[in-house]
Amino acid sequence: MFLTNPLPLALLFSLTTLASAGSGDGTWFTPGLGACGATSASTDLIVALSPSEFASGAHCYKHITITFNGKTTDATVVDECPGCEVGSLDLSPAAFSALASLGAGRIKVDWWFA
Repeated sequence: MFLTNPLPLALLFSLTTLASAGSGDGTWFTPGLGACGATSASTDLIVALSPSEFASGAHCYKHITITFNGKTTDATVVDECPGCEVGSLDLSPAAFSALASLGAGRIKVDWWFA
């Protein structure tokens, strides 16, 4: 069978690449049971995405690379951050500490799916 209408394929491709990178505020939170269904600890390198980027769990367990001020860390998406704006992330203490001291509270981050 041949594809006669390329529109569905193009739409699928655009949806999978829609949230491939972002930039915004990076904050930290105390993990527990995440929206992806896994329980995480403060020592785990995990991250929560904004509701639109979380996309009802479409990015669960995907890895992202996060940078701030010349430092880089990788984290796994395990949760949704209801208060995060598009491009902003909520990081576990371990992930945040790889970029800045917890006392910084809020930093400007760039990130992309690894």
